[in-house]
Amino acid sequence: MLHSLYEFWTAAVGNNPLEWVAVLTGFACVWLVARESVWNFPIAIFSCSLYIQVYRHSGLYSDSLLQIMFIALSLYGWYEWLYGGRGKTELPVSKTRPWEWAACAGFIGVFTAGFGYYLQLRTDTTVPYWDSFTTAGSLAAQYLITRKRLENWWLWIMVDIIYVPVLWHKHLYPTSALYALYLGLATYGYIQWRRQLGKQEAVFNK
Repeated sequence: MLHSLYEFWTAAVGNNPLEWVAVLTGFACVWLVARESVWNFPIAIFSCSLYIQVYRHSGLYSDSLLQIMFIALSLYGWYEWLYGGRGKTELPVSKTRPWEWAACAGFIGVFTAGFGYYLQLRTDTTVPYWDSFTTAGSLAAQYLITRKRLENWWLWIMVDIIYVPVLWHKHLYPTSALYALYLGLATYGYIQWRRQLGKQEAVFNK
């Protein structure tokens, strides 16, 4: 028993130290998003830059490419949160539009099927469709974050539930644990953003 625990700890700690830095900055990033802090974006850019290497090394090629998209969306979201409101003011929390839901659902379905098939044929990944699905879901959720849509947290909860076992299967134990924590943060973020939306609506209706 002690030997097994030792082997597990050695495997987890012995991973690329970049993963640990990425884990810590990733947690900080999501915490700041939940608190509506614009500082989540520069931290996200740094964390995603590290995860490009971490995921590529583990054969999660779709998730490695996802980090590049996250960096681009973070730059866009950084600007939108500061100047995306009326008259280039701070962007408020809002609800997802019906067309955005339709676009997200269509994108997730097409990307999962198409890129999953490509990964299955062209790479050595053992989870081509799960890798593609979590990538597509994450991109859709991140887009909703850039627009401060409340329901981005619903997508993150769905994606995080899948990421935990997939990352564990790939022996990325610290990152798997991080996504388990993300589940709690996503719930917290939803409560915080819904409360903020209620305050905005109360002021608007006065």
